[in-house]
Amino acid sequence: MKNAHGPRSRRFGRPGGWQQADVPAASDAADWFSGRLPDDWFTGPPTVEVDREEIIVVGALPPVDSADTNSEAAGDGRVARFRESTRAARMQIADEAELRYGRKVAWGVTLDDRTILFTHLAVPVMTRLRQPERKVLDTLVDAGVARSRSDALMWTVRLAGKHTEEWLAELREAMAKVDELRADGPQI
Repeated sequence: MKNAHGPRSRRFGRPGGWQQADVPAASDAADWFSGRLPDDWFTGPPTVEVDREEIIVVGALPPVDSADTNSEAAGDGRVARFRESTRAARMQIADEAELRYGRKVAWGVTLDDRTILFTHLAVPVMTRLRQPERKVLDTLVDAGVARSRSDALMWTVRLAGKHTEEWLAELREAMAKVDELRADGPQI
């Protein structure tokens, strides 16, 4: 089969282009991290979020004693101590996970009602917007809701995600089922 990409074209992943190329499966990442992390780091199993580029591992630290005069400062100190004392081990575990899953690993903690993410990716996304969509973003910038069109777009994506999480979860489940059926289907 000859085409513009050479004598034989290989299709990767879902239809949609190179940006959706195959990456190793990470469906067992939460289990892998739960088994790999030291038992004394967090008060329970970590939360593990996976997308095409990154795995974010967030674990809960023990709550700060309410008898402290400034529990927010004590919490900041606890987070800083955890981050520094576990740095070398977290880097080693991240290297192992990056080899296994083909994604960067970021870390974070929850403490009381706060979530603190350590260094994590901010992936640029290319999009083409027509004037009506640009006007929405510009209105958000002009109103001071966002500093730039990029911030306004991030704000709208977060808002849409918050209000459609149930629908997005159903859509992700359906896509996973399609992937399973495709993998089980006849090989040509």
